[in-house]
Amino acid sequence: MTDSDWRSRRWDATHQRIYDAAMALFHEHGYERVNVGQIASAAGVSVPTFYAHYPSKEHILMQLPTAEQMAGLLATQADELPLRDRLERIAPVWLAQWSPEEFEEILVRWRIIASTPSLRNRAAEFERTTAGMIADALPGDAANRQADAILINAYLAAFTSALLNWAECNGERKLEELMDEAFSAMRSH
Repeated sequence: MTDSDWRSRRWDATHQRIYDAAMALFHEHGYERVNVGQIASAAGVSVPTFYAHYPSKEHILMQLPTAEQMAGLLATQADELPLRDRLERIAPVWLAQWSPEEFEEILVRWRIIASTPSLRNRAAEFERTTAGMIADALPGDAANRQADAILINAYLAAFTSALLNWAECNGERKLEELMDEAFSAMRSH
C-alpha cells in the first residue's frame, strides 16, 4: 500500500466516523440539539478536523453535487430537446446512480431534513445552488439564460418537493413516482 493509499483510506475512515457519530447524535437528541463540538467529540476528532471533512453540520445531511456532475447529467441528453424534457429526463439518470444502500441512507437523511424547519430552508438554498450549476452548464445567450434559470429553479423545487414527500411517507412510495407526479404538476400548470 502506498502512502497516498493509506492517507486516502484514513481520510475516508475519519469521514465515515464523523458521519456515523453525527447521525447517531441526531437520532438520539434531534438535529437542532447537536452541535459540531459534540459530533467531533463523539467521533474522536478535533473541531478543526470536523471542518476539514464537512463545511458545516448541515453538510452531513445535504451534499451539493459538483458542477461537473451537473454538466455530465445534462450531457446525457440531446441538446435539441427542450430544456423541460432534458430536466425531466436527467432526474431518473441521477437516481439510477444510487445503490439500494444509498437510497436507504438518503431516505434517513431526508427524514431528518423534512422534520427540521431550518434544514428545509437550507435545502432550498442547496437547490438554488444546484440550479445555478445546471444553468451554468447550458450554452446560450444572456436573454435565454434568465428564462432557463427560472425553469431550472422550478424543476429543482419540484425535485426537492418529491424528496420531502418521500421522506414524509418514510419511503413507502417510490421516489421515482413522486418525482413523476411533481413534474406532471409542473407541466399541467
